[in-house]
Amino acid sequence: MHVPAEVSAAAGEAAVLPCTFTHPHRHYDGPLTAIWRAGEAYAGPQVFRCAAARGSELCQTALSLHGRFRLLGNPRRNDLSLRVERLALADDGRYFCRVEFAGDVHDRYESRHGIRLRVTAAPRIINLSVLPGPAHSFRALCTAEGEPPPVLDWSGPALGNGSAAVRGPGQRQDPGHQVTAELPALVHDGRYTCTASNSLGRAEASVYLFRFHGASGASALALPLGALGLKALLLLGVLAARAVARRRPEHPVAQDTPPRPQAQESNYENLSQMSPRDPPAATCLP
Repeated sequence: MHVPAEVSAAAGEAAVLPCTFTHPHRHYDGPLTAIWRAGEAYAGPQVFRCAAARGSELCQTALSLHGRFRLLGNPRRNDLSLRVERLALADDGRYFCRVEFAGDVHDRYESRHGIRLRVTAAPRIINLSVLPGPAHSFRALCTAEGEPPPVLDWSGPALGNGSAAVRGPGQRQDPGHQVTAELPALVHDGRYTCTASNSLGRAEASVYLFRFHGASGASALALPLGALGLKALLLLGVLAARAVARRRPEHPVAQDTPPRPQAQESNYENLSQMSPRDPPAATCLP
């Protein structure tokens, strides 16, 4: 079995895993099966399998994980090369090609060390949150993914100068090419930004912290923002202004005719469909 040590491709694109082989049966035209495994030789889960009938060069696909694996080579010509479509970071790993002869031969060949498929990706922030801490304090968590694993940096008013950037303390590598960094103490109100960067690019997301004191003690409002930035704050201001306008009392309208006596209301009414200014949804006469 002849395979390269490594193949590299970007997430979202396609990759070709080359695999060729030799065998002592030069003119073999019996049934054969081509198999690709992931993770471990001989025992890893199959991601692709096809079978060719005696005398046929068509290898009929029997298994293609998520429909993204396609045979490029011709097993009759000793070629098992595989194409993987729409790469994701989860596809990163080692792959093993295998061919099985049937009939009177019963030979089986599989690559022992396989091919390392390295999937690269620019950083992407997948979670940014503010969590309560001890003594009415708050902390921020930022999780990003990418390959190479991104480096996370924090900037914000709690870090000395308002634009100062620091490496997130407690940065750790999570499964699935993810990295998490914590900002343990949000001291001042304002905007806190998490920046993820690697050799392929960078991404950032922000959270705005606003603390206020109510009857029950200190509270806080944390608003995560990505590309929206200050537009989300302006939207909140517009919604607040509309809410205040709706609470203003309306002027009563004089009636030209005396009011009609109302029937006694039932104790059972569809309150979920009523508004404060709507008439009763249902009445029941005694």
